Amino acid sequence: MTKIDIFSGFLGAGKTTLIRKLIGEAYAGQKLVLIENEFGEIGVDGAFLRDADIEVTEMNSGCICCSLVGDFSAALGKVLSQFRPDRILIEPSGVGKLSDVIRAVRSVQTEDAVLNSFTTVVDANRCKMYMRNFGEFFNDQVEHAGAIVLSHTDGLSEEKLAKCVELLRSRNADAPLVTTPWDQLTGAQLLDAMERRNTVAHALELLAEETAHDHDHHDHDHHDHDHHDHDHDHEEHVVDEHGHCSCGHDHHHADEVFVSWGVETARKYTREELTHMLGELLRESEYGSVIRAKGILPAKDGTWLHFDYVPGESDVRTGGADVTGRLCVIGSDLQQEKLARLFEVV
Repeated sequence: MTKIDIFSGFLGAGKTTLIRKLIGEAYAGQKLVLIENEFGEIGVDGAFLRDADIEVTEMNSGCICCSLVGDFSAALGKVLSQFRPDRILIEPSGVGKLSDVIRAVRSVQTEDAVLNSFTTVVDANRCKMYMRNFGEFFNDQVEHAGAIVLSHTDGLSEEKLAKCVELLRSRNADAPLVTTPWDQLTGAQLLDAMERRNTVAHALELLAEETAHDHDHHDHDHHDHDHHDHDHDHEEHVVDEHGHCSCGHDHHHADEVFVSWGVETARKYTREELTHMLGELLRESEYGSVIRAKGILPAKDGTWLHFDYVPGESDVRTGGADVTGRLCVIGSDLQQEKLARLFEVV
């Protein structure tokens, strides 16, 4: 099966740099073909591609998304039969509509080739200007993106980055959004985001599974020692079907009882701020009954803060970067708007 990855984005956004990083770090060992369509402009340095043993098919006589759909279909078929690659990377014209490129690729999908990802690269410095001046093309690239990768975020003010994220989210609320400078990330992390494996929804699923496992284990443990172990009520806050905190007896499946809230954010925190915010989660009347929280957030000193929380205990440590900041909370009767204000993500 050949995977087809589309890289959209205005000229200068950084598509070439992203492709090179992925070739060097994420696609290693895979047989690749690059189809580029930049109206005579070579998108990726030819010498680099030869050194990396990449086949290049140039389509510089016209646009994939309009006049060349038939030719594109023939070219794709030829590439598949001639090279049988693991992946085909398509770099369309910077002023092309992503929706048209996706449609062209889907029209020639076969059992041997499938559209795997469609990513839009956005220059964070020019987001507002492009949206204002080139709305029809720029907005189409944003709205149809399966993932949005921001470039040139290093050194960008927190306020300008937040405004860029707000504008993009007004056009695409669901796509994974990479806000972290690329030199802090591995190609594998970027590929996970492009393939929608690095999302808040995925993180919440994992946290829910962990939480269910922890409570199932605790419940079994509790029954094993029920006759002599009654002194650890404060260690576990388990929620019953009415949303009340019990004394450690959990007789319900997590997905029947718990609700989850998650949010991504490029906001930067200090360790002290985050520790205080986590401490506030004990105020059940204000935020609901929070039984677990987890996340990775950018710090104001340029590092990243990883945290885990259970009632009355939080662990905040320095760790590796992620594609963007992420907060995940599991509990009952969660007051989501208040949680958003607490973590200052509104």
